[in-house]
Amino acid sequence: MNEIQLKYGCNPNQKPSRIFMEDGSGLPVTVLNGTPGYINFLDAFNGWQLVKELKEATGLPAAASFKHVSPAGAAVGLPLDATLAKIYWVEDLGELSPLACAYARARGADRMSSFGDFIALSDECDEATARLIKREVSDGVLAPGYTPEALAILKEKKKGGYNIIRIDPDYTPAPIERKQVYGITFEQGRNELDINDELLSHAVTKNKEISGEALRDMKIALITLKYTQSNSVCYVKGGQAIGIGAGQQSRIHCTRLAGQKADNWYLRQAPQVLGLEFTDSLGRADRDNTIDIYIGEEYEDVLREGEWQKRFKVKPPVFTGEEKKAWLAGNQDVTLGSDAFFPFSDNIERAYKSGVKYIAQPGGSVRDDLVIECCDRYGMAMVFTGIRLFHH
Repeated sequence: MNEIQLKYGCNPNQKPSRIFMEDGSGLPVTVLNGTPGYINFLDAFNGWQLVKELKEATGLPAAASFKHVSPAGAAVGLPLDATLAKIYWVEDLGELSPLACAYARARGADRMSSFGDFIALSDECDEATARLIKREVSDGVLAPGYTPEALAILKEKKKGGYNIIRIDPDYTPAPIERKQVYGITFEQGRNELDINDELLSHAVTKNKEISGEALRDMKIALITLKYTQSNSVCYVKGGQAIGIGAGQQSRIHCTRLAGQKADNWYLRQAPQVLGLEFTDSLGRADRDNTIDIYIGEEYEDVLREGEWQKRFKVKPPVFTGEEKKAWLAGNQDVTLGSDAFFPFSDNIERAYKSGVKYIAQPGGSVRDDLVIECCDRYGMAMVFTGIRLFHH
């Protein structure tokens, strides 16, 4: 197929809209079901690049959850423990395939941002992954293939209108990329930077001990940042992004935003949250929203009389600030990546509050010495890559 006509562009008033190959060759994608839109394809293609690189870097199946051209989550296919299976709402699905685990992690790290996501999978979509996708609020999925069972399951989603795209895994884009802004063509070489062990070998702190798991998580953080709207910061733990701060005008705002998401991810695992008794009629999306409010500053919105009865069988106690602080202190060995240098040590101070022990960033600030000194004070290990990862 040489082109695909789209309903409209980013907004309904932007017509006509299509995707095509400028050289006249066939597109490397096939729409198997549904009618994907302009933003769907932007998310799908960015997600595909991300998961393809994650698999190449780690050797594990990978998944990404994209929303508005930035990842809400990204992860590799490590097994889920009982706690993660419960907070990701998959404990009833039994043993999951590695690819299904990858998507459960990618989706679960920031579930509030993932509603209506577009999914990218590094491997052929299997039945277990399809069953998981079917029950989530999602706009579509892109993968290099689908088993017959998986395809049949996904075609039932959205009353038969779910967007399913197959991509040629052997497709290689041209080394020069172009786009137009205001009728003017921009041209640059593709960002083909390989996130490898050598890039992460320049430790600048007193602590130079970086475990194999931390090295893996550094790669996940930096690869995720390659496809996240700048400025951006990414917290990673256990093979998955747990907090992504994208598109902020200030580095510290990125660090705070991503840190708050990482904190929320860990708070969802607290006994106070795991013990919530929801009403049987409350769906997963409403449960996620309720949890998000319950662990936040506006918890009274779901605990006041007349409201808690709509959500809970039994009114839960307030999850106090002291209890949350005590629980968050248990989140350790988190990895942080940044797409550009940290200009001030306040970023390190904020990262420390969310359990960060390992940091990967380009370096190059006039205040690098102060940033390194702050890391040393907390016993962190930090590497300088010397490479920015801006994405726009």
